[in-house]
Amino acid sequence: MTISSRPKRLRRSQLSVPGSSEKMLAKAAGSAADHVFCDLEDAVAPSAKVAARAKIVNALNTLDWGKKTRCVRINDVTTEWCHGDIIELVEGAGANIDTIMLTKPYTAADVVFLDRLLGQLEKKLKLQKTIGIEVLIEEVQALQNVEAISRASDRLEALIFGMGDYSGSQGIDTKDIGDTGTYPGDIFHYPRFQITMAARAAGLDAIDGPYGNFANEEGYRREATKARSLGMVGKWAIHPSQIAPALDIFSPDAEEVIRARKMEAAYREAEAQGLGAVQVDGVMIDVAVLRLVRNTLDKADLIGM
Repeated sequence: MTISSRPKRLRRSQLSVPGSSEKMLAKAAGSAADHVFCDLEDAVAPSAKVAARAKIVNALNTLDWGKKTRCVRINDVTTEWCHGDIIELVEGAGANIDTIMLTKPYTAADVVFLDRLLGQLEKKLKLQKTIGIEVLIEEVQALQNVEAISRASDRLEALIFGMGDYSGSQGIDTKDIGDTGTYPGDIFHYPRFQITMAARAAGLDAIDGPYGNFANEEGYRREATKARSLGMVGKWAIHPSQIAPALDIFSPDAEEVIRARKMEAAYREAEAQGLGAVQVDGVMIDVAVLRLVRNTLDKADLIGM
């Protein structure tokens, strides 16, 4: 699969939902989120993980998910559940799974394991679709290996920054995180930047992870804005109240889209006349500026603006 042939999916808001709760799965299916991941990992107790697989399979097969990306977050490859998660989910609902989210990879080999097992199952079940992979970068080893991980499989669609486990892996104290933290700056800038750069170079989406205090919309918006500024395309929502802010922040506003279309049209007209640049409303538009304009228009086209 080439960069251009990878599916283009909206991931402005990725809603997390515990796979052990049929009620929450039903609410997630009817939500406004672009993307829902049914969780088998942290949100599900060890004693409930096996039973949660069947609940997710039933939800994927029977609920109306609209145009959402349907994803399942599985347990990591070092656990006793990973292998069974993949097999039971794909055998039970493979036709209704868009992507599988791999947790806690350390190296590219962990992604290759998932890729190979998915390939075997797709052949066995004669599935008419290819299931994509999304990867959580949440260990310091994963951040060190992020470039290799980003190119480990043609199925890869997204890299996600899991700042919670990353903080534990890095040895960061909770008192050093947030507005009142002791670090003089954005403590997550470096990993966000590294993940986004690796993702963009490999033609993948970069997604920001959770913001724990779902009652603090201002804080959520602040962190989402930082992520967007670096080139990330979306952020997790651990509560339905975080969906609307994510959709707002990661969508261009209507006036911005109108202006971008005007700028592109003017440049194309100038290009047809053999000119390399054109002025629009006092701004000089050349091929470099056009790339920035296209970033806005690509988002608008995917959203349907």
